[in-house]
Amino acid sequence: MDTKTHSLSLANPAPQNMNAMQKLSVAIGLTGLFIFALALFNVQLLFKTAWLYVAIIFILAGILIYSLSTYKKLPPGIQNNGVYFKSISAKGVWGWATGIVLTLLYVFLYWFPQYLGMGKEGNNNTGLVGFFDPLSYFLNGHAASQWFVYGVLYTMAIVGFGFKFLLKYRHNKYQQVRTISVMFFQLGFAFLIPEILTKLNPTIPYFSKDVKNMWPLNYYFFEDWHLKAMLEGGNLGMFILLFGLAMIFIISPVLTYFYGKRWYCSWVCGCGGLAETAGDPFRHLSSKKLNAWKFERWSIHTVLVLIVLTTIAVLYTFLGDPANKTWITKDEFTIGVVIFLSVVIAVIFIFKRKQLDKDVKYTLAALGIIVVGSILINFLSGQKNILFIDSNQLRSWYGFAIGAAFSGVIGVGFYPLMGSRVWCRFGCPMAAILGLQQKLFSRFRITTNGGQCISCGNCSTYCEMGIDVRAYAQKGENIVRSSCVGCGICAAVCPRGVLKLENGDEKDRFNPQAILIEKDKITLAG
Repeated sequence: MDTKTHSLSLANPAPQNMNAMQKLSVAIGLTGLFIFALALFNVQLLFKTAWLYVAIIFILAGILIYSLSTYKKLPPGIQNNGVYFKSISAKGVWGWATGIVLTLLYVFLYWFPQYLGMGKEGNNNTGLVGFFDPLSYFLNGHAASQWFVYGVLYTMAIVGFGFKFLLKYRHNKYQQVRTISVMFFQLGFAFLIPEILTKLNPTIPYFSKDVKNMWPLNYYFFEDWHLKAMLEGGNLGMFILLFGLAMIFIISPVLTYFYGKRWYCSWVCGCGGLAETAGDPFRHLSSKKLNAWKFERWSIHTVLVLIVLTTIAVLYTFLGDPANKTWITKDEFTIGVVIFLSVVIAVIFIFKRKQLDKDVKYTLAALGIIVVGSILINFLSGQKNILFIDSNQLRSWYGFAIGAAFSGVIGVGFYPLMGSRVWCRFGCPMAAILGLQQKLFSRFRITTNGGQCISCGNCSTYCEMGIDVRAYAQKGENIVRSSCVGCGICAAVCPRGVLKLENGDEKDRFNPQAILIEKDKITLAG
């Protein structure tokens, strides 16, 4: 006798079990991970190179087969069925287990790579790092490091889960193009091109060759060792240096003006790429509470102040070293920084005074603190110390607290607990800078048709940046938020077509005309 209780609801609340193909795909993917686990525990495998490629293929094949069996036969529309009932996406046992495993992986990568098999003091690699040696020699001509292993796994996650994302959102052209973009930039610009360039230029010193990873996200770009490496790196090093400066002061501002911060945060950035692909099942876990928004303002601008002042401090000591032949002196540099930031603050107050909401005020306060800090650095610092703190120590503190613990351990490890954009919301200084420009000097906005909104809440639920999109839609108000990354998921999951991503005239962004549906007519409220 069947004792199960069957729900008669059209939206069946019972979690759906995996079908045969899904179970097979999970088994294939876990087999690939098991091979990695054997390597981690230094199990010696014959034909190591073949096993490495088998593991990679099995993991990607498992994701591919699972995606096909889950989404291929579904009707048009975004399917997020069961996300609040699945253990992994509802802070259940599997969610916590995933978070713990990811956190431990980042802890070992950053601080204990020897336990992953990273060779020390000239010793050969063993374990998981040694398992990747054949691929590393093939791509860059050197033995693998923990960062090469990380790069391979990171790229596999974006490419594999990117394919899953493409199938899930296959009826939405914007999501298709955007996802292909992040997959392309991660695979090509962040992984393959830097590795190949390293192999083609074996004699030049190491410096970052990922041209899309710009400062301040790439927090060590202006550190003394990196500047020296680029200056001594011939034509390639000079190109990376000049292109990096162009990205900061020309390319990024121009693209942000036309397209908002989405051109980077949702189309190019590796952090955003991982959040949008591998982090897609967890986007609904992002807190929409007002307290979270308040904390977001404090935390992201605190990080912005720290990275800018740290960068100024490192550049200050670099310019003050007589051994470094530079174009400007440290005093000229300080004056230039103060004048530049003062002009930015003055322009905002003069031309955008009516649009100074709390987000902008926080950013302006951060810029003011940076101006004062720059002046103090100039008058209260020595050759190797900044405000009585050793500059190298200051740099290492930031690298540990923000560059490693926040962006890596918490930023990715907490996906199953706090949503997929923890780092982007609360820690990324790049998001703070682009957010200020998007708020005040951009054509991008999300328009709303309030008369069509049925208050279903899908838009707010699946906003990974914690924005209460529904509140804007109900009022027919344009969404112009510093934190919005323009992923477009709110518009994709809306059943009524209320939301639309647009690049319109800047003067119309803050003057929405809400559509009011009355009994006998439709009017526009000015």
